[in-house]
Amino acid sequence: MKALMYGWEFPPHILGGLGTASFGLIKGMSMQSDMEITFVMPRPWGDEDQSFLKIVGACNTPVVWRDVSYDYVSERLSRFMETAKYFALRDHIYDDFSYRHVNDLGCIEFSGRYPDNLLEEINNYSIVAGVIARTEQYDVIHAHDWLTYPAGIHTKMVSGRPLVVHVHATDYDRSRGKVNPDVYHIEKNGMDYADRIITVSNLTRQTVIEKYHQNPSKVITVHNAVEPLGKEILAIPDKRGVTDKIVTFLGRITMQKGPEYFVEAAWKVLQKTRNVRFVMAGNGDMTDRMIRLAAARNISDRFHFTGFMKGKQVYEIFKASDVYVMPSVSEPFGISPLEAMQCGVPSIISRQSGCAEILDYAIKVDYWDIEALADAIYGLISYPRLHAFLREEGLKEVNGLKWEYAGQKVRRVYESVLH
Repeated sequence: MKALMYGWEFPPHILGGLGTASFGLIKGMSMQSDMEITFVMPRPWGDEDQSFLKIVGACNTPVVWRDVSYDYVSERLSRFMETAKYFALRDHIYDDFSYRHVNDLGCIEFSGRYPDNLLEEINNYSIVAGVIARTEQYDVIHAHDWLTYPAGIHTKMVSGRPLVVHVHATDYDRSRGKVNPDVYHIEKNGMDYADRIITVSNLTRQTVIEKYHQNPSKVITVHNAVEPLGKEILAIPDKRGVTDKIVTFLGRITMQKGPEYFVEAAWKVLQKTRNVRFVMAGNGDMTDRMIRLAAARNISDRFHFTGFMKGKQVYEIFKASDVYVMPSVSEPFGISPLEAMQCGVPSIISRQSGCAEILDYAIKVDYWDIEALADAIYGLISYPRLHAFLREEGLKEVNGLKWEYAGQKVRRVYESVLH
């Protein structure tokens, strides 16, 4: 079976959990001997591991040949563009497009990130998808998250192949309910066109059904998993117990992740003991606000901001942590607690997270309950037997959460739309 996947990022160059999840799922699916996956992304960097998939860069796909005008693309897109009213540049796009976006090789340029003109890049990506749809061989189309839904729709309309969209998050999660109407329309349009919708948790499945008005029969939950630790990660020395206890928050410092609850809980814990330090690893639009909040609570001397971390750095901080905390307000899944537990770090997660559905050996609290969060942190750093129990049982639990199993479930989704 051949799948044409659309994604926005891929390791080692990732800016969030989307690339990590895409990598893990594809690698897990590659263990099926007859599965071939072509992964399309806006801009590959050239150092991606392609041993188990084929990567196609939209930035390397010509949309103009010799002196051929954009009529080739615009003619094919006319019916699609008629339905995609949410595109930011739908008016006279081709007249302006040729001068601003195409290089000397006839390819559209992409940042490979999340730029200020993101809607424009999403639109351009969907244009390239029309060319890729005619050049690749595939049985099913798989679009990861809202950024690639327009490309998936266009490919379906060109090829007639079934479309599966994979919801890793919705704008309801990212905005605490204050959705961006443009993003919402892209999300809903992708779901409406999809033959099946995969969600990363039952929590997200319910959001898709209730907020995006999708038929429950076409929405299937496939929980995320975790990649086994490689030799390089296993070789990182364990630095726990060297000095103070370390409690870590790792993720985007945005309102979705609930960083303020972590700071407030830290303040409460530090009223009981000073033998602990708190680390906030990541960046985001609330970083400055969290720095000011730590200062206002007079805990700056026990609170550390590291900035964005990725790859080996993430595991280095896990190997130095005694407790991991994810107090997310709305978390579709949340892979980071699984990664922390792999490193023997007991985790505290919000009940409002998708991973809470499959983790029995993590402490669960409501994100807003600062007292419960502080008590859980204090308990783990103060009672060695509790810490050891959750460390050992948590490690066993996450070792059973394999991408291979998630890949098998996705394969069954493919078969359902093909048959």
